[in-house]
Amino acid sequence: MLSSQQAQITLFGDLVKTYKLPKTQYLGSKERLVKWIFDNSPKDFENFFDAFSGTSVVAYYFKDKGKKIIVNDFLKFNFHIGKALIENKNITLNDDDIELLLSENKNADSLIEDVFTNIFFERDQSHFLDNFRANVNLLDNEYKKSLAITIMNRALTRKVLLGHFAHLSALRYSKDPMRIKRNPAIVRPLKDLFLELVPEYNNAVFDNGKDNEAYCEDAISLIPKLQNIELVYFDPPYYGCHPDYQAFYHFLETFTEYWKDKEFINGTKQYFPKKESGFVRKEDIIDSFKKLFFRSEHIRYWLVSYNSESYPEKEMMIDLISQHKKVKVFDREYQNPYGGKGSKKGTKEYLFYCYE
Repeated sequence: MLSSQQAQITLFGDLVKTYKLPKTQYLGSKERLVKWIFDNSPKDFENFFDAFSGTSVVAYYFKDKGKKIIVNDFLKFNFHIGKALIENKNITLNDDDIELLLSENKNADSLIEDVFTNIFFERDQSHFLDNFRANVNLLDNEYKKSLAITIMNRALTRKVLLGHFAHLSALRYSKDPMRIKRNPAIVRPLKDLFLELVPEYNNAVFDNGKDNEAYCEDAISLIPKLQNIELVYFDPPYYGCHPDYQAFYHFLETFTEYWKDKEFINGTKQYFPKKESGFVRKEDIIDSFKKLFFRSEHIRYWLVSYNSESYPEKEMMIDLISQHKKVKVFDREYQNPYGGKGSKKGTKEYLFYCYE
């Protein structure tokens, strides 16, 4: 039976299923802006490419509008979100899959227990994660694997207070009664958080009638390989507004990739070396945008999300875009007084609408 969140009754009494992406908790997420982005997008297109897809919140919204979707993110944990919820048409986790994922695996390795015990988790939770990750590989379907990884990664951002891994306060916070009162998830077992999230993610899987695709590549290199894209959406890291997603979400990438060939450095045990995006260091930004825009000239429409706290500034961005497309700028002011630097009250989100 469909819940009230999954269905609505039309004026004529027909049951119409609607789809809802589970809530995200991610720096730079466009969860609150996605309708505004869609409303200010062109209407005469069918094929949509989200080049820096992150949690796929924008791609999911466009998928629900019946568009053919291609998503890409160079971080593997984000790729799995796109694989599980954008490319995937109808595969969900059943009771047998869940039993397998939660069963004891005597062949599991101990990467998480060895490296991250007493940093983000107690030993039992670290052991559970090693065991779960080994069992993911035993699932009989690639979409099930992506869905399992995606759900557990969301459980991890619920359990670690602040939702990211660039701090060393997780265990201290989990023993603070006031913190626990405000957010009980930080003391709940990961198994329980995972089980609670499974129905939400299963219910978010749907077929929009298109053969959607998910990639895990460098966006600048991928664009020339794609055919028939009519609208591309660029939401790269904003330099000046926490652009290094690997620093904040290194643990999710480590859990997903289950590294065998990385060093783990600094207090939070970030992996080293990191991947190079071209949008983290100030000296790389301008050249990366030039390459990105040059390689996208053949695409009729671009939408570029940006932020008033970022470098390069608005006028320089307009100049870079204008070498290839005409451009209109929409802006929306953030109202959240508690957001990070890129979303604090008074900060503006820009949407560059680029056309021929």
